[in-house]
Amino acid sequence: MIKGLGTDLVEVERMAKSIENIAFKEKVFSKLEIMYCESRVNKAESYAARFAAKEAFFKALGTGWRGAMGFNEVEVINDDLGKPEINLLGEAAKIKEKHNIKTIHLSLSHTKTMAMATVVLE
Repeated sequence: MIKGLGTDLVEVERMAKSIENIAFKEKVFSKLEIMYCESRVNKAESYAARFAAKEAFFKALGTGWRGAMGFNEVEVINDDLGKPEINLLGEAAKIKEKHNIKTIHLSLSHTKTMAMATVVLE
């Protein structure tokens, strides 16, 4: 059963400016996400897509970003084939249990100027 749907769109240029601030980067992204994005040629596109995924996840919850959940607790990782997945840490993982969410589906897409993500919670 679908419990939530969220989508978000992020401007890559705006993210490129934001990630110049190290404190912002560490507050919003996990260490694994930072390592992944920094290894990419167009790192701002990867950061923007991951930021969109976090926002889409919060929208799918129906609560938005609030409470004790940290942005860096919603982590986008890639499986062995490169498929993006959401891994929840800390308070975000507790919210998943509280809402009895069994599966999180994630789709990412980006161009040089825009990044988007869609999240479906089951």
